[in-house]
Amino acid sequence: MTTSRFVEPGPGPFTVRVVDAPWGPVHVAATAGAVVGLAVLAPRELFVADVVRRTGRAETAGSHALADDTADRAAGAVESFLAGDPSELEALPLDLADRRAWDRAVLGAVADLGWGQVTSYGRVARAIGRPGAARAAGGSIGRNPIGLAIPCHRVIAGGGSIGGYGGDWFGSREALLDIKRELLALEGVRLPVDRIPG
Repeated sequence: MTTSRFVEPGPGPFTVRVVDAPWGPVHVAATAGAVVGLAVLAPRELFVADVVRRTGRAETAGSHALADDTADRAAGAVESFLAGDPSELEALPLDLADRRAWDRAVLGAVADLGWGQVTSYGRVARAIGRPGAARAAGGSIGRNPIGLAIPCHRVIAGGGSIGGYGGDWFGSREALLDIKRELLALEGVRLPVDRIPG
């Protein structure tokens, strides 16, 4: 499991950066040591409020060199990802300290999915030793606070159809599903998938 990317929280505030994507803004929040939030279609105010609520941290009031550096690196990684290079995004340290152990396990299995790979909610549940817990795994995936870096768009329905995306937190269900389709197409995945590997 890629949990080696999951780091313990360090002290300090977070910095927010925004990346322009074809469908709208991608907001990234980072502390001095890790990314703590990444969301598509997120209005800035709601995104910041969610990160504050989840992490108990404040947004930097001015410049905070270490958090700024991590946020700049994360924003550059998102830009590279959208240009077809996932390597920088896959290397970022991630802080999921606000998530329960179950969510961290599920999101760790999702983080293991490579560029162009897809799996089902049921296979994620089986990967963490909980066969039959597909719905619970889906709930955790829908609560993913660091989308793209933890590529929940690569988790589709067991029959090969698109499934859901984003837990309906920002934007409409259809807008989010369109983004999921675009992300999968960027990675060369055509839906419906005839056979999910694994």
